[in-house]
Amino acid sequence: MNVNEYLRRIGIDKVEEANEKTLAHLQLQHMLHIPFENLDVMRNVPIPLDVTTYYEKVVLNHRGGFCYELNGLFNWLLHNVGFTNHLVAGTVRRPDGGWAKEGSHAAQIVELDQPYLVDVGFGDSARVPIPLTGELREDVSGVYRAVQVNDHIFDLQKADGDANYITLLRFDITPKELPDFEEVCRFNQTSPESHFTQKELVTIATPDGRITLSDNQLITTRNGEKQKATVSEDEKPAILQQFFGIHLK
Repeated sequence: MNVNEYLRRIGIDKVEEANEKTLAHLQLQHMLHIPFENLDVMRNVPIPLDVTTYYEKVVLNHRGGFCYELNGLFNWLLHNVGFTNHLVAGTVRRPDGGWAKEGSHAAQIVELDQPYLVDVGFGDSARVPIPLTGELREDVSGVYRAVQVNDHIFDLQKADGDANYITLLRFDITPKELPDFEEVCRFNQTSPESHFTQKELVTIATPDGRITLSDNQLITTRNGEKQKATVSEDEKPAILQQFFGIHLK
């Protein structure tokens, strides 16, 4: 595993200093260059809790991944360029108001002048570090904040445009290691109740929006405006290559 090769994968030459500006740049570049995708899950390719495997897949083979892969690998990178950080477990709030399997999402906390939530494995979510103080942070995808629920539980929330905030993720800042996600990682790869076993999903941030391939729908979002197109199975390999840089072997 090579830090410089990883940095080149996300369009960065080198890291000068481990500060908030650098962290924000690393997070944004990661999300602009590396897609969130569940293609291995849908093809029954086992995904272990192993950073070396993630490095080969994401950095060397120009793939994406889901939360354990992307945040597990990014956690390794941040540590190796001088940040103090650790993985955390979260529970995703579904659009219908229900909750996904408890603790089944992997994100991370980075300690600088204060703790920040950093998440490169949540698809359409914050592209900037989020302080745990309730301060608002904004990027092209929306306005976000983290609010405290109790001593070690926080909610990541997004403004809905009507002066309300919707909870996207409830997370526990207690430090975790990759092996702690063994049961939920297996669940997300194999259970019929897992969102990831239902249909193919590939999504990547763009400077002004996002491009998503969801089953047979290609969804392009630019400045808040969405366009949808139906694609055939025969068209998918070219679309994966063109929009996400993915060439499946």
